Amino acid sequence: MGFSRKRIGRDGKPRYTAYYADIRGQERSAGIFSSKKASDKAWQDEEARVRVGKRGSLSRGRQTFEAYALDEWLPHHLLEPGVRSNYAGHIRNHLLPFFGPMKMRDIMPEHVRQWVTYMKDKGASAQTIKYSKGSVLNAIFTTALTDEVVTIHPSHGVKTPATPSKPRYIITPAQFDLLYQALPDADAQLLIETDIESGLRWGELTEIRVRDLDFATCIITVSRAVVELTQDDHSNGGRFLVKDYPKDKEYRRFKLSQQITAKIQAHVVAKGLSSG
Repeated sequence: MGFSRKRIGRDGKPRYTAYYADIRGQERSAGIFSSKKASDKAWQDEEARVRVGKRGSLSRGRQTFEAYALDEWLPHHLLEPGVRSNYAGHIRNHLLPFFGPMKMRDIMPEHVRQWVTYMKDKGASAQTIKYSKGSVLNAIFTTALTDEVVTIHPSHGVKTPATPSKPRYIITPAQFDLLYQALPDADAQLLIETDIESGLRWGELTEIRVRDLDFATCIITVSRAVVELTQDDHSNGGRFLVKDYPKDKEYRRFKLSQQITAKIQAHVVAKGLSSG
């Protein structure tokens, strides 16, 4: 249990330091106050926050969805940087306006169904509703259920609008030639040719370096990828983050054609690029 410890300051006036035990049982200070009443309130408030953090405590469900999603779940849920940025956007733009002020324990399946209607009424696409509910909201409540913040999983079983897959539009060779000739320079054209032959994701393609291609065997190694983030989600406030592994965290190797390999080699020589 917390307590207040009285001390006399240099000015001869009493000061009270508030102490409480954290979730690990370690004694912590909640601050120094000029009155015992304020000091007692400080350690009592901190103890209340500790109780919310303990498994099995009914008070854990009293926190709002906004507090749990932004302060507890998002900072500590293991996500890829690009996925974290995407999740944060869906939480702020699509989930908080509806669920934000609600207590976690009060959110029921009927409220999730009401949210689906709310999203449809404001013109959200079926794909946006499906992703916000199926990927983000489900993940939040799965963790909350595991951590005993809630006693039921309110979004399980709630249906979202159908999202039929649309057929891909395939351009003709003539249309490709028009696009190819409209590219700004030979560098961009070579990048597109390499992408078409390799099928690399854009974030992987733009991180290919000279040392990743063995010109003798035409073998290319995919070992990195770059993702675009918002400044808030980047550790240094930048725009791009290079990951030292590609998607699915697996290096890939495959063979390019001799024609593309020769073009890349000629490009490397012409630009004076190193293998670094």
